[in-house]
Amino acid sequence: MARQAAARKELGAYAAQERCPVARTLAIIGERWTILILRDLMLKGPRKFQDFEQSLVGISPNTLSARLKLLEDNGIVERQFYAEHPPRAEYLLTEKGAELRPSLQALRDWGRKHTG
Repeated sequence: MARQAAARKELGAYAAQERCPVARTLAIIGERWTILILRDLMLKGPRKFQDFEQSLVGISPNTLSARLKLLEDNGIVERQFYAEHPPRAEYLLTEKGAELRPSLQALRDWGRKHTG
């Protein structure tokens, strides 16, 4: 986990200095699983942590937490708590996150055309 955090920090520092908007964007959404998290939020709406674990077979809880935190820190995903005991949270796209929809649709279309 510490190695992931260090790599993310290094990538973030690189992206901040990078003039290329594609590189800066990939520093946020280019890691494994992140696009699939966004896909689930766009297709299914607000999701709980457990929903992602069921949908994204093979993702570790630590990786899922790290990806959600990075998306939240960058204003792409919002975490909302609702009254229950123990407290529960769900994740939803922000307006900024919803602006990624055309990009994900383009990836879907490309995948349909070129990957089977």
